[in-house]
Amino acid sequence: MTHPEFHRQTEERLLRYAAVTTQSKQFDGTWPTTPCQRDLAKLLYEELHALGIRARYDEEHCLVYGWLPAVGVTEDRPIALIAHMDTAPDVKGRDVKPWVLRSYPGGDILLNEAEGIVMRAADYPNLEQYRGQDLVLTDGTTLLGGDDKAAIAALMTLAEYYMDHPELPHRSICLAFTPDEEVGGLARDLDLKLLGAEFAYTIDGDHLGWYQDQTFNAAEALVTITGRSVHPATAKGIMINAVDLAADFLACLPRLEKPQYSSGTEGFYYVTDLKADCERAEIRLIVRDFDALGFQVRQDMLQVYAKMLNQRLGEERVTVELKQQYRNMGEVLSRYPFLVSDLEAAIRAAGLEPRSEPFRGGTDGSALSFRGLPSPNLSAGYENAHGRFEFVPVASMAKNVEILIHLTER
Repeated sequence: MTHPEFHRQTEERLLRYAAVTTQSKQFDGTWPTTPCQRDLAKLLYEELHALGIRARYDEEHCLVYGWLPAVGVTEDRPIALIAHMDTAPDVKGRDVKPWVLRSYPGGDILLNEAEGIVMRAADYPNLEQYRGQDLVLTDGTTLLGGDDKAAIAALMTLAEYYMDHPELPHRSICLAFTPDEEVGGLARDLDLKLLGAEFAYTIDGDHLGWYQDQTFNAAEALVTITGRSVHPATAKGIMINAVDLAADFLACLPRLEKPQYSSGTEGFYYVTDLKADCERAEIRLIVRDFDALGFQVRQDMLQVYAKMLNQRLGEERVTVELKQQYRNMGEVLSRYPFLVSDLEAAIRAAGLEPRSEPFRGGTDGSALSFRGLPSPNLSAGYENAHGRFEFVPVASMAKNVEILIHLTER
């Protein structure tokens, strides 16, 4: 049974952390992408210090480290537990007003009476399984930030638990809180030597008791199209409309290989932005695939589509620039099967049946695994992330503390 204090502690922490603005933004040449992330970083550092935990705050890179030395173990293998501090830029993330609905009775939830914002149970069938539980919600005008502050609340509660019970055995625990995960930061400045762990687990994602040991391979593409403008009265044989060429390029993309038509291990192309006028067009898209060969083929096809248009024009006016983002961590984790078996055992010890599926996204662990720190992912237990109807069941955070205790005891 979950320690009753975990409910109170994780709830209090999430309410406090969610009220701190940490929304990241698309990379513009600086890390962290928003200075507000340092507000939470400083808060976490001070909280670790107050708990008596050795900690370090790297203000320049907006990173927080914490270390709990091993207790009562004969063979120690230091383990890192990692969560990210930023929230997604998809929906407004400032002025978050978290609140708790006690003993959710089922049905629709009125989030904001003044603005008539209601979370309809028919739209979010995952609500029903949390009937009778306490839910942390927003007022419907912002996201909540349970992604990933529910994980931070669980990790800080775990740290407090071990500090309050110094007699309990556990392996060395290295904590890390990172910026900009939502926009591809992927723990780029995390000092692995300083961290001092052999293995790690990131805590991120929906649904209690789930874990991920596979992620997409991911790349970002910028398609640049150069047109030629002239007055439409004399345009025949002269004008090259970049808007039309952008439409032609988009028509080359396989119609059903898009996020809204795919699931499971199916890859996709996702157009995230389009800016166009007659003289110039820019298409930004992301490419995703679990299979390494399929991932390469998708990238190659973008170059093929550009080549086809250039051949039709008789000159090079369409270019594709590809930027690698992260790779499928399953390539690395397959060499360390005990990381997953230990995690499954910890989930079962907490009274849950572990469930897994390939993660249709990426985590800090996707990059860290290829940097030499193998890192499966444990779900943080939030629901409806990146939206105004995000919520976090308090019992899920508390149960995650229990899972992490079993994991760090091993």
